[in-house]
Amino acid sequence: MTEEKSVESAPPDSQISEVSVESPPPSGPTPEVKPVEKPTGGGRSPLTAVLVILLILSVGMSSYIYIDSGRRIGDLNTQVSTLTSSVQGLSATLADSNTKINALTQTVNGLVSGGGGSTGGGVDITLLYEQVKGSVVLIKSTLPQGTATGSGFVYDTQGRIVTNDHVIDGANSITVTFIDGTVVPATVVGADPYSDIAVIKVDAPTALLKPLSLGNSSALKVGEAVLAIGNPYGLADTLTSGIISALGREMDSASGYPIVDVIQTDAAINPGNSGGPLLNMRGEVVGINTAIPSQTSTGIGFAVPSNTIARELPSLIATGKYDQVYIGIQGIDVTPGIISTMGLPTGTHGTLLTSVTRGSPADVAGLRGGTSFVNVDGVLTPIGGDVITAADGTEMKGIYDLILYLQRNKRPGDTMSLSVIRGGTLLAVSVTLGIRTG
Repeated sequence: MTEEKSVESAPPDSQISEVSVESPPPSGPTPEVKPVEKPTGGGRSPLTAVLVILLILSVGMSSYIYIDSGRRIGDLNTQVSTLTSSVQGLSATLADSNTKINALTQTVNGLVSGGGGSTGGGVDITLLYEQVKGSVVLIKSTLPQGTATGSGFVYDTQGRIVTNDHVIDGANSITVTFIDGTVVPATVVGADPYSDIAVIKVDAPTALLKPLSLGNSSALKVGEAVLAIGNPYGLADTLTSGIISALGREMDSASGYPIVDVIQTDAAINPGNSGGPLLNMRGEVVGINTAIPSQTSTGIGFAVPSNTIARELPSLIATGKYDQVYIGIQGIDVTPGIISTMGLPTGTHGTLLTSVTRGSPADVAGLRGGTSFVNVDGVLTPIGGDVITAADGTEMKGIYDLILYLQRNKRPGDTMSLSVIRGGTLLAVSVTLGIRTG
């Protein structure tokens, strides 16, 4: 009979193997049977799985970083290439700018040092003449009594040319000749006989219209170098040089009224120079060469100042005329003899009104002229009129100061307050200014 023996022996965590034994009864002690262990979980622990996952993540992250870094490097290379091109372009521009700066520096140095030409105040007159000569023109006016010649200068690119009124006054026709010989007809835009200024216009090629800039004549100083360019006696494009001899001169005009604030120069001016520019050493127009005391230059010439031109041009261009301010008085400077004769306070300065035009702004305001003639310092003088000592609170030392103040600061329709001595009493008289008509 066969004996079956079942043996169960294993650690709690191990699997139990069943062994069936069919054999003859042992003849000795019973042998010990050990269980067989089977591997669990495929042979991996949870820690190993975690490590594997971390390794996979690490490899993936490294791959991403590598790929992203490559892309970034590519972008940076593109940016570097673009910046390199930009820098090269800027370098070329800088080099070109440096070339231009060097050229300008050489030009300036040439002007300052003299550049081998004749100089005036350190400026090369030769270079300055070359810069401005193309802007000066010869003007011919056909008059009933013949042909008159004068000068002018280009004011703007629309063909406007500035000259003297007496150069074109009464002309049946006007022609303008440019430096290259081009001759074109001109028409009158506007004129003011009281300041002897006129504007004419031509239809000329744009290349010939080279405007000159107006300078500030109030900034001029006696002794300052100036140039005159014009056509004396028809001799085209003549240059003369000199200095400012005096400022604030008074000059008679063809209209019979004095032109005030006039520039005096010793630059040679002759018939035919009229209307041409008087230039400072920057090539700016500071005046229009207008008159000389005689038919030939004597070292004394007069020019209407550029500030007068600048004040009148807008109106001349827009309306064809300029309304000069008008008050309607005649007067003389107060002298010690007049002070003594009229019993004025010692040290009085001002204008003694010798007459007041009937119906004028001064007459309407009640100003009074002389009442009797008395011999003052050997001269028969109208006395007894009002003495103007100030205008709008500004002291007027004489008749010229009063006229100059009116010209520079007042327009028709403006009101001016005058300080007046009448019969030993100081009065304030308000005058509404009018328009000069003749």
